[in-house]
Amino acid sequence: MLETLLSFMSPIEIAATITGLASVWFSTRQNIWCWPTGLVMVTLYIFIFYDAKLYSDMGLQIVYIFMQIYGWYYWLNGGRDKDDGGKAKVTRLSTAQFGAAWAVGAVGVAGLGFAMSTYTDASLPYWDAATTVLSLIAQWFLGKKILESWVFWIVVDVIAIGVYLTKGLYLTSGLYLVFLGLAIAGLLEWMKTHRENQRPLSAQGA
Repeated sequence: MLETLLSFMSPIEIAATITGLASVWFSTRQNIWCWPTGLVMVTLYIFIFYDAKLYSDMGLQIVYIFMQIYGWYYWLNGGRDKDDGGKAKVTRLSTAQFGAAWAVGAVGVAGLGFAMSTYTDASLPYWDAATTVLSLIAQWFLGKKILESWVFWIVVDVIAIGVYLTKGLYLTSGLYLVFLGLAIAGLLEWMKTHRENQRPLSAQGA
């Protein structure tokens, strides 16, 4: 089974899968190593998605390079001048902000999907656009250490599994299945951290 699966994979996809798993696992643990491993992963996926003609996803990886660098910086310095050693803490969106994020995402998916279907030979343009736009929102929220980033990642992972299976990227599809499990774990872990951050210091030490 494993040999058959690996026969469909390129070495670059295998390397991207390994670094991707490491990056998401580190993210669920709020470990700063999620950013350097993420940088390697997104760089490799630029070439993978170009070959698969998933141009929206390819462009997303280029943007990710800069977002990875920003997230790396913010996690280390986002809490500067606060009583937390300078490191950013997990925060949450208001209901209005959460709704607005989904509205922006819907408009972005419609616009990018239309452009890709009209002006390129992109495969699955609207589904590809959905993973691209929602991933950008999720990645930005992750960089800002906003809990709801994991909600967006869960939706992205579900869509991506179907897209990559359709394109024959079996290892990548399997990777996103694992990502889905990690995203759920990340959501639960960050919810726990956020609750602990809201407790009075006296209660935390009890």
